[in-house]
Amino acid sequence: MEGEITVTLKDEEVEMGDLINTRERPDSHSDSGKSPSGEPDPGKSPSGEPDPGKSPSGEPDPGKSPSGEPDPGKSPSGEPDPGKSPSGEPDPETPKATGGHHCSRCGKSFTKLGSMKKHERTHTGKKTFQCSQCGKGFLWLYHLNRHERTHTGEKPFQCSQCGKSFNELGYLLIHKRIHSGEKPYHCSKCGMTFTWLGSLKTHERIHTGENPFQCSHCGKNFTQLGNLNRHKRTHTGEKPYQCSQCGKSFRGLVSLKQHKRIHTGEKPYHCSQCGKSFRWLGTLKMHERTHTGEKPYQCTVCGKRFTQLKSMKLHGRIHTGEKPYHCSHCGMAFTWLVNMKTHERIHTGEKPYQCSQCGKNFRGLVNLKQHERTHPQEKPYQCSLCGKSFTKLGGLTRHERTHTGGDKTYHCSLCGKTFNRLRHLNKHERIHTQEEKTYHCSQCEKTFSQSEDLKSHERIEKLCSDLCF
Repeated sequence: MEGEITVTLKDEEVEMGDLINTRERPDSHSDSGKSPSGEPDPGKSPSGEPDPGKSPSGEPDPGKSPSGEPDPGKSPSGEPDPGKSPSGEPDPETPKATGGHHCSRCGKSFTKLGSMKKHERTHTGKKTFQCSQCGKGFLWLYHLNRHERTHTGEKPFQCSQCGKSFNELGYLLIHKRIHSGEKPYHCSKCGMTFTWLGSLKTHERIHTGENPFQCSHCGKNFTQLGNLNRHKRTHTGEKPYQCSQCGKSFRGLVSLKQHKRIHTGEKPYHCSQCGKSFRWLGTLKMHERTHTGEKPYQCTVCGKRFTQLKSMKLHGRIHTGEKPYHCSHCGMAFTWLVNMKTHERIHTGEKPYQCSQCGKNFRGLVNLKQHERTHPQEKPYQCSLCGKSFTKLGGLTRHERTHTGGDKTYHCSLCGKTFNRLRHLNKHERIHTQEEKTYHCSQCEKTFSQSEDLKSHERIEKLCSDLCF
């Protein structure tokens, strides 16, 4: 987990009267500040009141902070209190103590009058402890102490395993679960376990369908507040996270961290089959499908399958006839963005693709590739059986399969037929899916299931037309 853990610990009001110091002695000695021997009582202040920072023995009380307030993360013995959360908030399931002082508002009982007085603040809302820097008020002293660390930047609680520091004990205890692997929160519906309570609460919304966070601009709902805040920036245009190296800004912190990998060259995601590394998890997932042959996205119209959702959505335009890209010069519409960009170069005269052999320039990459075939190319890879040469090793490898008749690595999952080329398998699979013939000839209305067949047909039609006229 990168960065500092964000954990929401509610400032529920702690009723200090429930923290009973089991070491408290009866007030049998009336001499203020002295023991029966006449020596100053080590467990009391000179005024005779019990020293809030010490036990009756005079030693610092391990169950209290130096200020005398009970340490929110510990019991009076100094050990973590099993009846409290790591932040010191009382566990609501812990049985409450009974005593002789009763709250007139809620009837709760306390053993000490002072504890009851503190408790009454929860009803009156009186905030007696005030921050000297920003003026914010607090019910309890330890809440003030905790808040003041936001001004000083003090992080007194350090992890013994990784050295990371925190400004609250509760955050440290929660952080330690990363090292221990502890996942104390269980989903009651599916049994899935979580390190953080917040993660469990978010997960449970999958089962309940709850989306409690709504965008005030468009009404869209979200399961997490963070997702809503990121979404709102699409309306406001705010991009508060800026790259320190190139100045590019982002709506979310995660997007910035991912972007930084471009500068650092970090590729943390590795393919377990070939060892290739990737910057993004999504790119790794797509790459892994080249090994498995998985195509999870299927067109509902023609049955054609795709490795990427984006590819399937783009393919859908063939069926819908959607042409969302319009030329700003003449208004001509295009299905694909790349086609529009190539077309616009007719108006601008731009020809960015240059032939490396003769220097001729072209508007589109496809045009350049077609032109390059007119130049004789070096073919260093030669077949040892028939002497045919190839420009690339991959071409030679594929060709050699035609001699051996074996090594057909691509298998049809429906009938088991094997092929030595992936495109041959894809072509074959259309027999099973009975793919709709979506490619139409503009001259004779004949239809084809593959664009290659349509192009071949149109070339024949054009040739016939040229010969006849």
